[in-house]
Amino acid sequence: MLGFFDMMMLLGSVALSLAILVPLAGALVRFRAHYNPKGLQLDAEGGVQPHTGPVISSFFSMLKRVHRIEGWPGLYKGLMPSLLSTLVITFFLMMFLSDSNLRHGTYSAPDAGVVGILVYSIFAMLVSLPQVIITNRAITTPHKLPYFNPIYSLRVLLTPTERRRPWILYLTPGLLAAQVTHIAYIVLGLRSMRQLLLPELANPGIPRIEEISPVKLVIFLVISLLSTTILTPLEVISIRLSIQRNHAAPEFNSISQEEEGDADEATEYAGVEEDVIGLRTEREPYVSLIDCGKRIIEEEGWGALYRAWWLTTLGSLGGALS
Repeated sequence: MLGFFDMMMLLGSVALSLAILVPLAGALVRFRAHYNPKGLQLDAEGGVQPHTGPVISSFFSMLKRVHRIEGWPGLYKGLMPSLLSTLVITFFLMMFLSDSNLRHGTYSAPDAGVVGILVYSIFAMLVSLPQVIITNRAITTPHKLPYFNPIYSLRVLLTPTERRRPWILYLTPGLLAAQVTHIAYIVLGLRSMRQLLLPELANPGIPRIEEISPVKLVIFLVISLLSTTILTPLEVISIRLSIQRNHAAPEFNSISQEEEGDADEATEYAGVEEDVIGLRTEREPYVSLIDCGKRIIEEEGWGALYRAWWLTTLGSLGGALS
């Protein structure tokens, strides 16, 4: 158990982290979720119409756009689900870890070999997946969500089908496949490669410079950089699939029926004159991981799969060397 001072320090660091990271994570999710087709669109009468939605070219442009249209509340969309999940994890740390572990930052996934870490990572992903889906939808919804009315927010974010059968979130087409592929590549690929080339980094403490081979370090860094070409599309696809809501069986014309039902739940919009991002219609959903990637390329171009790739690169390098 932690002392009072250690608890206050931990909670203070959590609050500071959320204050900084929530706006940045929100802008990243919106940037990657934004639907920006490159071709012409068909109107209700079958006529050709050019796409008239916003064109957002960078992560920082998205950050500015969110603040301009929705203000500070828009930057902190998704705060409550992020806060709740963080508090649960923090409570676990305070109850079951010693103060020395927390002070020295020694908590990590159990060291049980590659297979053990893979199983642990997939289990952690399964536990957190509903929270990730709700957070991403809270960030990208054009509706204004109250901070302290979770029932109303869930009625906005989830379809009637998802509210009746919440386990269907795990059956979102392609989402589990994208998440497991992402985890497997990091654990089986990058982590195994690091263990092969730089086993010194797995030892406790900071290794001495002379213990690390410069050639092997450069090789590993190049591999980590090239991994961005695989990891970034998986992250973009995961976000697109997580905000794609699950409706009832199509033979009952469920999408139109559920959209009509949801319209009564959300009447207030966060943007006064326009939405921050464009969202793809739910009438032609992605049906799998591969289908999502193919449609993004066909409709929006290759660049859409590599939005904010440099953030993935920074994350890969930081995680690989930690």
